Amino acid sequence: MTENPHPHSDPGCRAVSEVLSRVGDKWTTLIVNALDAKAEGEGTRFNVLKREVGGISQQMLTRTLRTLERDGMVARTVYPTVPPRVEYALTPLGRSLAVPVKAIVDWTFAHLPEIHSNRDAFDGALDDVA
Repeated sequence: MTENPHPHSDPGCRAVSEVLSRVGDKWTTLIVNALDAKAEGEGTRFNVLKREVGGISQQMLTRTLRTLERDGMVARTVYPTVPPRVEYALTPLGRSLAVPVKAIVDWTFAHLPEIHSNRDAFDGALDDVA
């Protein structure tokens, strides 16, 4: 009797999982949302993006932007000035990702009070048990 392979061992499933883990992480979501707030084709400088995202380290912002650039979702433009000016903007692929990201951000803001209330009730119930 042969053992059935794990359903998530399929190459297509692994590919979807890899992309979802990348585009669904907190920093990617916040960066894409911040870049989407700009007019199409308008770039954002690194430090401006760092301020807009808030709470992200320079290293994590650099790493996430590189990953988004590698995947073709962010374009990095270097201007030949002294010092060099670098701007980041969403590509058409990144703009298409911004649609579901914006929906998630909007949903979060719309339901945040309810989520906080539920957390407080849950934590209070735990305190009553202890």
